[in-house]
Parts: sequence; structure tokens; C-alpha cells
Amino acid sequence: MQKQYRLNRNSQFRYVYRRGAKASCRDLTLLYVKSAQKRVGFSVSKKVGGAVTRNLTKRRLRECVRPRLAQMKCGLYVLVAHPSAAQRTYAQLDKSLQTLMGKLALYRSDTPPPPETPQ
Repeated sequence: MQKQYRLNRNSQFRYVYRRGAKASCRDLTLLYVKSAQKRVGFSVSKKVGGAVTRNLTKRRLRECVRPRLAQMKCGLYVLVAHPSAAQRTYAQLDKSLQTLMGKLALYRSDTPPPPETPQ
């Protein structure tokens, strides 16, 4: 994911945690705050696993978000991975993310949501 779309400051993460609308499922929690910029941050704690597992989970989540960037509303997003996310495949995480974005209505109205990925 390009640097311009990354949420990287601790103050930005805290702002989204404090003010964000939240939707959760078994594997992920998605927080969103309306903003002029479009930025996405990922939070994967040590509860998910060791460094290799956490990095793999973050890479999968980044790849889930990357094709959706064009359809996403502007705002600050934080994706929090739950411990069960480490055992999920890319397709399962992608479906979970699509469900959460649908719950919060985060797709722009002028573009249709991306098609479901085959499993």
C-alpha cells in the first residue's frame, strides 16, 4: 500500500480509537472517522502471535484493503486484528473486511462495491 494512504502517527490512531464508528466480527474490528484524507492503519497485537505471524496477518490485511481504496469513502480507518485472524486465509479476511465495510456503509455511492472474491 502506498505511503500516502498509511496511518502512522500514534496521535492519529488514538483519535480514531476515541472518535471512530466501530464494527466488529470474529476476526477483525474496523474503526472509521470521517476526514478529508483517506488513510488506513493496522493494529495487530502480540495476542495474535509472534512477529512472523503478526507480519503475515498485516500483509494479508493490506492486500485486502489495497484493491478497495478507490471505492472507500475518505476518512481515517483502523483495522484491528483479533487472535483468530492469524488462522484465517486471505479470502476469509477479505470477506470479513467486506462485511464490516458494508455494515458501516463505507463504500462511495458513485462506485459499486467490489465483487466478492471466490473461495
